[in-house]
Amino acid sequence: MSEPKPSKKKKASASQSREELLSQQRQRLEQVPDPLAPENLKKVGLRIGIGAVVVWGVAAAINHWIAFAVAGVVTVLVIGVLAWAWRFTTRTKAVTEILKSADTEEGRKQAMDRLKTEFKEGDPAATFAKAQLQLQDDPRAALVTLETIKLDRVMASVADEARSQRAMIHLILGETDKARPLADGIDLSRHKEARVRATMASVIGEAWARSGQSKRAVELLETFDLEDAEYQDLKPQILRSLAFAYAWADQMSKMRATLRQLEKLNVQILMGFITKKKHPGGVNPKGVHPALEQEALKLVQKSAGIQRQMQFRRM
Repeated sequence: MSEPKPSKKKKASASQSREELLSQQRQRLEQVPDPLAPENLKKVGLRIGIGAVVVWGVAAAINHWIAFAVAGVVTVLVIGVLAWAWRFTTRTKAVTEILKSADTEEGRKQAMDRLKTEFKEGDPAATFAKAQLQLQDDPRAALVTLETIKLDRVMASVADEARSQRAMIHLILGETDKARPLADGIDLSRHKEARVRATMASVIGEAWARSGQSKRAVELLETFDLEDAEYQDLKPQILRSLAFAYAWADQMSKMRATLRQLEKLNVQILMGFITKKKHPGGVNPKGVHPALEQEALKLVQKSAGIQRQMQFRRM
């Protein structure tokens, strides 16, 4: 007797779950605070102004041409760094604006065309944006794009972002063996902005949890207060990583509580814990704890049952 073919509804459900995860990642560039915002410019200007006063004050106190020459060189270097930073920031902001209009198939096509014509080949900001757009339909293509960023030839912070995004895609595809070395290469101490740290930590934590370092993952992820308004948009990502970490650390009560939180946010996220063994369109089973899958499946089935009851009552 042949097995029944998976229904279109089930396939759609699995597709929606992956799309939910990818959607969270596509929003990352829009979540980064605007460095050109007035309050940020004021902070930078204040710091530079204080530094300039100190440098030239010391030179005046020494009152020697060498001291004034050193102060001049330092000033020129600072101006050069600021000019480079301004250019980098304006490019990143321009890319973010392009991505905001890419919420439809036609919008994504237009955004890809603009990235090709308005930015030089190899521009990191444009490369990240292209990968974000490709995630919609082809995660493998996004990986290929991200791999064009040479980690040893870009700024350390940019290299970490590339590692983070590549590791995230490998985790979604169930390739924990490829995600782990990328996650290990990220240095969170280089990233002071809270949301950037939390986003990268969620990727690192999941990679650790699914490859034998669950306790280490729990310690990292629990440093983020999910009640803090700063992390509200990142809550699904962090909770997903915590669910993996708690499961493999044998903290089942915390795992179940985390799954219930995810269910309240969006039950489709729970499909990311259900493997192909349990669902025709499920995820790669590598790194998925059996108890985690079982609990997630219960919640998904319960939610589906409630929805069917509501539909029946409306008829």
